[in-house]
Amino acid sequence: MLKEYFADLHIHIGGGSDGSPVKITASRKLNFPNILAEAAFKKGLDIIGIIDCASPVVLKDIDQMLAEAKMKELEQGGILYSEKLLVLPGAEIESREKNGGQVHYLAFFPKIKQIKNFSKTMENYISNITLSSQAASLTGQELLKIVDYHGGIMIPAHIFTPYKSFYGRAFASYSEIFTTAEWDKIPAVELGLSADTKMADLLPELSNKSFLSNSDAHSLAKIAREYNVLELEALNFKNVFRALKRGSKNKIKKNYGLNPELGKYNRSHCEGCNTTFTGDKAVLKCPNCKSDQMVIGVKDRILEIAAKKRPQAPVKRPDYIYQVPILDIPGIGKKTAAKLFENCGTEMDIIHNLSAKELENCLSPRIYKKLIKARKQDFSFKAGGGGKYGKVVF
Repeated sequence: MLKEYFADLHIHIGGGSDGSPVKITASRKLNFPNILAEAAFKKGLDIIGIIDCASPVVLKDIDQMLAEAKMKELEQGGILYSEKLLVLPGAEIESREKNGGQVHYLAFFPKIKQIKNFSKTMENYISNITLSSQAASLTGQELLKIVDYHGGIMIPAHIFTPYKSFYGRAFASYSEIFTTAEWDKIPAVELGLSADTKMADLLPELSNKSFLSNSDAHSLAKIAREYNVLELEALNFKNVFRALKRGSKNKIKKNYGLNPELGKYNRSHCEGCNTTFTGDKAVLKCPNCKSDQMVIGVKDRILEIAAKKRPQAPVKRPDYIYQVPILDIPGIGKKTAAKLFENCGTEMDIIHNLSAKELENCLSPRIYKKLIKARKQDFSFKAGGGGKYGKVVF
């Protein structure tokens, strides 16, 4: 029997439970035990991907929680926490491509033994394996071979962003680095916060890839700011992989994400004259000051690449639903959110599961009105750009 599960497959770890650093730019409160508790009991997620598990600091925390029976490894892959949350152990690796590009790739492994062996292998290519997203002296093609050898799957991360991404920073086509057989081993791509399904489908070569909308969380609060709904036969790694590959009963049913215009890299921005551009055409060079100090926006980069491709018939995709995280709703800060979770349940309960009447009974009238507007998409927003996120306006 198929069941729906909420999934966020890109969550960072700031440090170990002993305080040791892992992801320097992430909160130290973002450690393995804290992430599991936040995701399961506050966010209401069912599946998470933690992408710093190749760090020995994190592996130590995993072994400790397994020894204490706070979670268990599943025969069909993945780790089950508190009998309700599936954890996919993963790693984020930064490649060094032959053309000078830098790309972030996500790798996930069914078994802890596999990611431990992957970690040992990567020590040969990374200067400090304990730290997250370290630059590896490997191309994406070489990394794919290593991930595949260790029984994992590889997914390009935030593929269009202007920094350290597959299309945004390195390539205009997969054929510049991968053979077709290698490309077929990659089941999905991650859209990133400044792109959605409609934008990504402008590239015909992505027609056989599943799309993922994940948070790329660098703090506990940002977990589940984007997420997916997966329909699975059972909660384990094997069925998640089947859903990503498509062609079975298991599937991605919906993607929930920010409107791309709220993303901080949606449109091109000129650092010379501090202008963020709009319109339907790609802006690759500043028309105002002619400066070369341009940060090419996600939409602009997609339009640039798509202009060189042959159009194709639309691909049948899961619905991509624009979603406003609770903490992005004006007037709801961390203290108010904590009261919401205490009174009403998890974030997924508040956004999806509770009826309007149930919400009304557990919320103040002021917050209730805002949440109903958020559910109905009854709001406007100030677009982001130039490295700054947009803002929701009620």
